[in-house]
Amino acid sequence: MRLLLDTHVAIWWDMGAPLAAPALNAIRSADEVFVSAASAWEVATKSALGKIKSNRSIAQLCADSGFLELPVLMQHTESLALLEPLHRDAFDRLLVAQAMHEQLVLVTRDDVITRYPVATMRA
Repeated sequence: MRLLLDTHVAIWWDMGAPLAAPALNAIRSADEVFVSAASAWEVATKSALGKIKSNRSIAQLCADSGFLELPVLMQHTESLALLEPLHRDAFDRLLVAQAMHEQLVLVTRDDVITRYPVATMRA
């Protein structure tokens, strides 16, 4: 299984916050676990605004956890035009586009994301 962690899931993983057992097991046993460069951008942006706190950088989290960086490619951003405007958060919409394009299961607790035609797993 190939997974993409939503930003909040990556932060919760880093903090040791409780995740749903199926998601926790999937992350531990996945063939590949990706964290998007968009998540690093989101954390940097929202940290500067005082909206979220993270124990460390997303890059360090990935390095220490064995997660892979998923770069933001032009085809990811271009596919945003194909998505219905269900979600107002641009970072989440980009994660949806990446998961769809790369055929990844998006691990999230965001119910709006599950309304898109993308494979998801509840965190």
